Amino acid sequence: MTETSYLSEAQIVDLPSDSSTDGRLNALRRAREAMQATAQWYTGQAMGRRWGVGCVALEITQRCNLDCTLCYLSEHAEAVQDTPLPEIIRRIDAIHARYGDRTDVQVTGGDPTLRKREELIQIVREIAARNMRPSLFTNGIRATRSLLSDLAEAGLCDVSFHVYMTQQRKGYACESELNSIRREYLERARGLGLYIIFNTTVFDENIEEIPALTRWFLTHADQVSFASFQMQAETGRGVLGQRDAALTRDRVISAIETGAESRLGFGVLQSGHRSCNAYAVALTTGSKTIPFYDDAPLFQELMDRTATLPVDRQSPLRVARTFIAWGLRNPSILSRIVGNFFHKLQKLTPALLMSRGRMNRISFFVHNFMDACHLEEERVKSCVFMVESAQGGVSMCVHNAKRDATILQPLRIMTDHGIGFWDPTTGDVTNSQGQHLPSVDLSPKQLKGRRKFASKQAAESL
Repeated sequence: MTETSYLSEAQIVDLPSDSSTDGRLNALRRAREAMQATAQWYTGQAMGRRWGVGCVALEITQRCNLDCTLCYLSEHAEAVQDTPLPEIIRRIDAIHARYGDRTDVQVTGGDPTLRKREELIQIVREIAARNMRPSLFTNGIRATRSLLSDLAEAGLCDVSFHVYMTQQRKGYACESELNSIRREYLERARGLGLYIIFNTTVFDENIEEIPALTRWFLTHADQVSFASFQMQAETGRGVLGQRDAALTRDRVISAIETGAESRLGFGVLQSGHRSCNAYAVALTTGSKTIPFYDDAPLFQELMDRTATLPVDRQSPLRVARTFIAWGLRNPSILSRIVGNFFHKLQKLTPALLMSRGRMNRISFFVHNFMDACHLEEERVKSCVFMVESAQGGVSMCVHNAKRDATILQPLRIMTDHGIGFWDPTTGDVTNSQGQHLPSVDLSPKQLKGRRKFASKQAAESL
C-alpha cells in the first residue's frame, strides 16, 4: 500500500490554475490524461470519456445569510464586495473557451441570491446564451417563486437547495424537522421545468438520520432528481473541524442504501477519483427501489460507446429518443438494453401496480471533500469539481485551502478609463491614471466584516 502524498503549504500556494482556452475536445483529452496519471482510468470512468470537467463553480458573491458550523467561506467573506459583473461575464467566457458547450456551471457563493436580482438573472442568461448549463446553488431563503420563475425564463437548468443541520436554522432540531423547509422549496420550484437537487452536509450528528432522509428523497422522486451528500471537511470559517475517523464514504453509502432498502450500484460508473466521488442512480415507485445500473458490464459499455451523445437532463423524453435512435443503429447492444429493461420491470411490477404505474428516477451522489490542510496530490490532479478564479480554473479543495489569497487579491479589470484595479475590500477602482472611483454603499454585515478584516491587518502589522 502506497503512502498518501500530501501537498505542503508552499506547494498549494504555487499550484497553477488552468487558463487554457482550447475547447471541449482538448478538455476531454486533459481529463483523460489526468485520470491515467492518477490510476483512475478504467472501465466506467466518465471523466475523459463523457466530460472534460464535472462542473465549474462560479462564485458571484462571498456573502451569505447563514453561518454554517461547517462553512467553507473565509472569515473575511463579509468584508468582500461582490465581484464586478463585467469580470463575472469574462469568467463565463473563459469557462466556455476551456470546456465548451454543455458545461455545468454552478452559480454559487456565498449565497448567490444576495446578489442584485437583475445581475443574477443576467449572469444566468449569459451562461445559457453560451450553450452551457446554469445551476443555482442556494440555501433557498431568498429563492422565491418569483425569482426562480424569472431565472428559469432566463435559462436556468437546475436549482440546488442546501438544507441541513449545520446551517443552524432556528427551530429545527433534526434533519426530519427540516423536511418542512424541503417541501416548501419543492412547491416554490414546482412546474418551472427545473432539475431539482438537494444538498446535505453529512457530519457526526446526522449520519444516523441519512437512511430516513434518503427515504424522504425517494418518496419525493417525482420532483427531486438528484440528492447530493457532502461529507464534513475542515475548511474555511467552520467550527466543527475534522470529522471523526468512523465517518467514511462507505458508511455514507451504506446509510443511503439502508434507506433505499436496496444496493444501488455505487461504483458501476465513476466521475473522477474514487476517494472523492461516488455515484448511483435508482428507480423507485416510492415503496420499492432498485438500482438503475444493475448490470455493470452493460452500462459501462453503454457509457463508453455513447459518451459523445448530447444528454439534456431537462427532457427525459428527448434523452430517450436520442438513445433509442442510437440503439436502432446498434442492434446488438439494443437487445441487451431491452432485456435489462424488462428485467427491471419484472422486479418492480408488484410495486408498480400498487403505485398505479408511477415510477421515478433519482440520482445519489456522495462527495468527499478534503480538509484544507490535508490535500492529497493525486486527488487534486484528478479533480472534477473546479472553481473559476480570476486566473483560471482551480480545484475546489485547493480553492478552499487558499481562499483568502484569492478573494482578497485586487482584480485587474476594464474601466471606462482603460485597465484598472478593483479592490475587493472597498470596491474602489484605481484606473491607469491613478484616479479612484468611489466605493459603493456597504450593508451592516459587510461593514462588520470589513472592521474584522481591518483589525486583523492591524494586529499582524504589530
